[in-house]
Amino acid sequence: MPEPETRHTDPSALPVGHPHSATLKRLEKSAGSLAAQAIARMDETLPWYRAMPPENRSWIGLVAQAGIAAFTEWFRHPETPQAISTDVFGTAPRELTRAITLRQTVEMVRTTIEVMESAIDEVAAPGDERVLREALLVYAREIAFATAQVYAQAAEARGAWDARLESLVVNAVLSGEADEGAVSRAAALGWNAPDHVCVVLGTAPDGDSELTVEAIRRAARHAKLQVLTGVLGDRLVVIAGGSDNPLAVAKSLIGPFAAGPVVAGPVVPDLLAGTRSAQAAAAGLKACTAWQDAPRPVLADDLLPERAIAGDPSAREQLVEEIYRPLEEAGSALLETLSVYLEQASSLEGAARMLFVHPNTVRYRLRRVTDVTGWSPSDVRSAFTLRIALILGRLAEGDLQL
Repeated sequence: MPEPETRHTDPSALPVGHPHSATLKRLEKSAGSLAAQAIARMDETLPWYRAMPPENRSWIGLVAQAGIAAFTEWFRHPETPQAISTDVFGTAPRELTRAITLRQTVEMVRTTIEVMESAIDEVAAPGDERVLREALLVYAREIAFATAQVYAQAAEARGAWDARLESLVVNAVLSGEADEGAVSRAAALGWNAPDHVCVVLGTAPDGDSELTVEAIRRAARHAKLQVLTGVLGDRLVVIAGGSDNPLAVAKSLIGPFAAGPVVAGPVVPDLLAGTRSAQAAAAGLKACTAWQDAPRPVLADDLLPERAIAGDPSAREQLVEEIYRPLEEAGSALLETLSVYLEQASSLEGAARMLFVHPNTVRYRLRRVTDVTGWSPSDVRSAFTLRIALILGRLAEGDLQL
C-alpha cells in the first residue's frame, strides 16, 4: 500500500466562516469513540475479524480510525480533492492486502460507515443532520472506489512480481540451473510439488505474451494440471505437473501454441528433474524438422533417432542403453537376426535364407525383439529407430575395444 501523507489537524484551525464549524468540532471530538464502536461492531458481527491474529486486528483498527479522520478532513474541505486511498489505507502495511480479502475489506468499510451513520444525530449540530448524512453518502462512494483502487494496484503489483518469479523458474529449468531456490520460488507461486512433471515446448504465437500465458492457464485448469509457463524468445515453455501421460498433457495444452511442432519431454518425478524433460523437449524441437510427417504434438522419445543424428548425447545414450544393450544381453541371436532382417529390406524370407533358418524362427525372434525393446521391426518408423540404435551400439562397442 502507498505510504500515507502526514497531516496534523488542529481542531481549532477551522476555515474562517465555515458553515458547519460546530459539527466539525463535534465530529473531531467523537472520532475516537466512533472508531472504538466500529471495532466493537466488527468483533461482534464479523467472524473472520475475530479469527485474525492480534497484529492484523490492530492494523484494521488503524484503518478504521484513518477512515473516520479522513472523512472529518474531507468534510472540512469538501471542495478540495482528497487522496482517500492514501489517507485511509496508507496506514496499513502492503501485506495486509494479502491477509484480508477484498470482500472482507468491503465488510469492514461498510461496518464503519454504518456506525458513523447511526451516530449522525448525536454528532451533527442542530440543523446539520441532513448535510452530514449527505456528506457521508458521498464519502462512502469515494471510499468504495478507493478500496477497489488499492486492491487493483496490489493485484497488478503481485501479478507483475509473480510473472517475474515464474519466468525465473521456467528459465532455470530450461537452462539446467534448477536448484532448491527455483523450487522455493515455484512453491511461492502455488506449485505444490506434483509427482509427475513434464515439459512441453513449441513456438510462441505473435502478440501479447500475457494473453498466451493466460490461455495456457485456462487450458491447464480445464485439464486439472498445474503449470508454470512463460514465453522465452520465440518459444512457449510449459512445465506441467499432475499427469504421467506427457502426450495427453501436450494435447490438452496445444491450443495456445503457434503453428509448428510441439514436443513433450518425458515424465520426471519432480521439478528439479524437470531439466531432463526440458532438454529432451528442446532437442526434439530442434530435430523435428528432420521428420516432416511427425505428429503434432510429438513425444521427445519418438524423435530419438533424429535427436541422435543431430548430436544429442542423451538420445544416443538412451538408444544404446534401452535398445542395443538389452538385445545384447538377450543373446547374440536377436542382434544378428534384427541386423540381417533390416539389411534384407525387412524381408522374412530373405533374412531366413541369410541365417539358414526357417522364416518362422525369424518371425519368433523379431517378436522377441519387440518384447525386449518395445519397438517393432515390422513398423517402418520403429525399424528406423532400431537401425540407428544398432549403429550407435556398434560404435560404442568399437570405442570400448580401442
